[in-house]
Amino acid sequence: MVKKENKKPLEDYSLDIATQEMLARGEELGLETAFTRADNMKACPIGADSLCCKICSMGPCRIVKAGQTGICGATADTIQARNFIRMVAAGAAAHSDHGRDMAFTLKETANGETQGYIIRDVAKLRDLASNYNIPIEDRSPNEIANDLADFYIAQFGQQKGLVASVIRAPKKRREVWEKLGVLPRGVDREIVECLHRTHIGDDQDAEHILDHALRTAIGDGWGGSLIATDVSDILFGSPAPILGEANLGVLKDDYVNVVVHGHEPTLSNMIVAASQSPDILEYARAAGAEGVNISGICCTANEVLMRQGIPAAGNFLQQELAIMTGSVESMVVDVQCIMQAIVGLAENFHTEIITTSKKVKIKGATHIEFDEKKALDIAKEILRSGIDNYKNRGETRIPDHRESLVPGFSHEYINYALGGTYRSSFRPLNDAVMSGRVRGVVGIVGCNNPRGKHDDLHVKLAEELLKQDVLVVETGCSSIASAKQGLMLGEAGLDQVGPGLREICETTGIPPVLHMGSCVDNSRILTVLAQVVEEGGLGEDISEIPVVGLAPEWMSEKAISIATYVVASGVYTIMSGSAPLDENPKVPDSSIVPQLLSSGWAEKVGAGLEFIHDFDTIIEKTLEHIDKKRADLGLPVYDPKAFGKSGDARMNELEKMPVKDRRQAIYG
Repeated sequence: MVKKENKKPLEDYSLDIATQEMLARGEELGLETAFTRADNMKACPIGADSLCCKICSMGPCRIVKAGQTGICGATADTIQARNFIRMVAAGAAAHSDHGRDMAFTLKETANGETQGYIIRDVAKLRDLASNYNIPIEDRSPNEIANDLADFYIAQFGQQKGLVASVIRAPKKRREVWEKLGVLPRGVDREIVECLHRTHIGDDQDAEHILDHALRTAIGDGWGGSLIATDVSDILFGSPAPILGEANLGVLKDDYVNVVVHGHEPTLSNMIVAASQSPDILEYARAAGAEGVNISGICCTANEVLMRQGIPAAGNFLQQELAIMTGSVESMVVDVQCIMQAIVGLAENFHTEIITTSKKVKIKGATHIEFDEKKALDIAKEILRSGIDNYKNRGETRIPDHRESLVPGFSHEYINYALGGTYRSSFRPLNDAVMSGRVRGVVGIVGCNNPRGKHDDLHVKLAEELLKQDVLVVETGCSSIASAKQGLMLGEAGLDQVGPGLREICETTGIPPVLHMGSCVDNSRILTVLAQVVEEGGLGEDISEIPVVGLAPEWMSEKAISIATYVVASGVYTIMSGSAPLDENPKVPDSSIVPQLLSSGWAEKVGAGLEFIHDFDTIIEKTLEHIDKKRADLGLPVYDPKAFGKSGDARMNELEKMPVKDRRQAIYG
């Protein structure tokens, strides 16, 4: 491949030093990555504003001036609404299909049909079954799990009624949905209706189309995604804090490196289990390696990180860079966020790309189809393939950059951490917000996008919000971005955290940024907010809580579905980086859709969705929203000077003083 010079300094591509080093390595070798391809392929300006329609063969039709329509007469707002809801449909399908697969695995495990899986969190199994009136007394975990699995599977295909898991949303929120007519009937039914409505000649009213986008996304967030998270916890254990590491430096020169990448915990957790078996370890040593080193990319990384402490090699835009280290024997992928480019890139190294899903094949990759009924045997086959490849390794270049983190803050653990086993409660968190020690809460979620600087917005938004006493929770690739910068350790960066939030972190031992899992685990954030409402003192609905959602570097259709169900749940949300509905459209006054998503949805569900690119504006609007919600609740006006004179840090200061001065400082 012809060597290409970067068009901008390496530090402009990524905030992460390890990424910068590997991009320099790519320059040396003359290899392309998503970063350089983004430079060489400019985004279509018409598509960037979602003003291109290609749902029939009369087009594609492009709206390039105000008042123009497609051949069928479709206006700009109809085209934009159709494009938006189709993204919601695809994103909801991806996450919810994952939830369906997890439910089938739960049933097969309950009936003894799988290999290597067991029910690990019996307490959560029993709690969930009780929520849905499934009998639990005098029944074995497998009997309960079988019924719960049947119940979950039914939520996808049912045609009438209500997706049952929405009962876990606050009562007032459900009343909002019922009044609007957006309660989902069945997960699949709403996704299919999205596609039907957007066929040529069907739904042509933008507001009506976007109402169904809300209904479909609720079926994802409070249905399919929530089911996926619940079943993962039952089968693999509900996450709790554990020490881990993140960044490309977790790869090891003297070990067989197998990277798991994608989203399915059934595969990745079994790969981890198989890698620790004596026969695999012996096989690796016989090949000249010290052992097998498993690491993760993307949301699979989060799955095994938060439950087993397996290191995260990186987030979405680092998948190619891991291969470029020359140290990866196998990259094992399943579904979602896998770049087709990794196969061609791997041909320049010894890395074998192994696809495993029935739903995903990539031309040129090795396909070893995963089957939960033979899970351990297949996992060992995959690992042996990687071990056999170890002898083919050439020169390696592993960046010496890794950072420790503490992941695993499920809502169950937060409940326990704040109150202990016998008095678990969200009361301390609610009180912290009510007093003003915590100004509010922001969830920063989502992907990376090479159209912007890798990790930059994720990290800088988190750092600025922490200074403002805002507690930050993160999932997906965003959480790995913050982890690489040391923001997920209890003692990390507390000198840069606001005084009130610092007191909370010092008292409870929590990091200033809480890792809550993979992108499907945004449902955990919803259940935390529901529990905050249930605890009392911060309103009767999620829309009353001082909370904001941010997706700074989003790129996938899943992110649009997530944003829509978060907004439908009552959380004001800002997306930035790339936008299907630009805040400054190239065709002025071309569509009412941005207003429908922002002020229109705010009137209907108590929260709006906006696409904003400017960092300062995002911070300003986030804090403005939080402070407004505090005022609406009658809470004290946020005052950073009101706190910071108690806690461990204060005691450390006092201990350094002479006794006389110490008394004066304490008693005045």
